[in-house]
Amino acid sequence: MDAEDRFWDMVEAAWAPLGEEVGRARQALTDRSADSGEDAAFAVVEHALEGFLDNLAVSSRDLRAEDLTDLDRVVERKLYDIDRADIHAVTDGSDDGFLYACGFIVAMGRDFYTGVLRNPELAVLDADCEEMCYFFAHLHQERYGTFPDTGSGISRESCSNSAGWPS
Repeated sequence: MDAEDRFWDMVEAAWAPLGEEVGRARQALTDRSADSGEDAAFAVVEHALEGFLDNLAVSSRDLRAEDLTDLDRVVERKLYDIDRADIHAVTDGSDDGFLYACGFIVAMGRDFYTGVLRNPELAVLDADCEEMCYFFAHLHQERYGTFPDTGSGISRESCSNSAGWPS
């Protein structure tokens, strides 16, 4: 299994124990039309984010440094790919705020992420998950004493994807 598939599987596995209500809320946010309300579903997901992150940390506890670096590289790429002006227009926020909004998009899982890639209007205004942006990098630093070098040559910071921010 490649690192990207492993990452998405880990994300789904971290959400799964949080129950059917959380699963339905995530699905409602993913399946909604861009103009439908998301307040109730978002509230359920937002309340469950801490549990999701805790579950992800538990499932990552035995990973080697190389595995954490590979997973961090996936997150970095996913954040970079959604670093786009059209997505920012929906999520709003400062540079850091937009990065954290992108963290939420990634944390929601593959289906929500690919939905937002196709239709930025599906992104949620003011939703954020700062912890997801450097989740595996911070675990690497805690366990191995260094911040991983992904070697990608890209940045996950807002406005760094020149293709996503036309002049």
